[in-house]
Amino acid sequence: MQDERRLAVLRAIVEDYVSTQEPVGSKALVERHGLGVSPATVRNDMAALEEEGLITQPHTSAGRIPTDKGYRLFVDRLTTIKPMSNAEKRAIATILDGAVDLDDVVQRSVRLLAQLTHQVAIVQYPTLSRSTVRHVELVSLTPVRLMVILILSSGRVEQRLLDLDVPVEDDDVAGLRGRLAAAVNGRTIAEAITELSSLEVAPGHDGVQAAVVDVLVEAMSDQRGSERVAVGGAANLARFGDSFELSVRPLLEALEEHVVLLKLLGEAQTGGMVTVRIGHEGPYQQFASTSVVSTGYGPGDEAVGNLGVVGPTRMDYPGTMAAVRAVARYVSRILDEA
Repeated sequence: MQDERRLAVLRAIVEDYVSTQEPVGSKALVERHGLGVSPATVRNDMAALEEEGLITQPHTSAGRIPTDKGYRLFVDRLTTIKPMSNAEKRAIATILDGAVDLDDVVQRSVRLLAQLTHQVAIVQYPTLSRSTVRHVELVSLTPVRLMVILILSSGRVEQRLLDLDVPVEDDDVAGLRGRLAAAVNGRTIAEAITELSSLEVAPGHDGVQAAVVDVLVEAMSDQRGSERVAVGGAANLARFGDSFELSVRPLLEALEEHVVLLKLLGEAQTGGMVTVRIGHEGPYQQFASTSVVSTGYGPGDEAVGNLGVVGPTRMDYPGTMAAVRAVARYVSRILDEA
């Protein structure tokens, strides 16, 4: 009972501090949260929490604020992630359903996350080396010109025009299309490139097939090193309050470095798992006053990228985790239906 009551006190301190950005005292806790015990008992619980390093007193005669350790226990003890409201769900659907292509999905997602969480939102473009080939199409534009189309599970569509040295019949194009599809559909990019390099050549069409294979391999190879991110909501950094100069300057600088942002997001998680890294748990000490909430997204159970938010450690963790998970699920659904 004592441990549960102290956890309730910690939860109340976190919620009040996130809401007010002011140190929390025992009297305020009793008045706001109906803890069912006296202020003296709450003070004893606060002293025990402070001794365990879960809360701290920023200065003499002030209330208490959570430490990174306190936030971690609070997040770990969340029994459920706060559900999104119907209005929030409708907003997500309305914004994302209008996307016309993958770039539009990413840009809309990052703006939406920033609006929902009031934090800095980061969305990684799909890491296409983890994608699979969904479809390869050859379209005969003229007897000596083909359009080669590559569609990946991430939603990325690559188109290349290919001018041939010799004319090719529609039946031959159809035959080559079938051989290519059998070789690469459903395979990862690395597997597809290997299959293409050993693809059997139909008699009399070695030049055409070689040219098409070269174009496909080039398109796939271009994507393997693609590691870009979109960032939104930088203006929300003003919410850092008194620690603005201390906390925000290195974060603003990092917004220009995609490698840093990718490391902040971490490895893409599958299965809808939401990862929370608090303060010093992150990879960069200059971000010790920030937390990162992230998760993976992708079609089916395949994680092809990561998205999340970066903000002060005093963020609304339940609400932020819910928003990150909801947007990731919606983006995954869009890619699955693409």
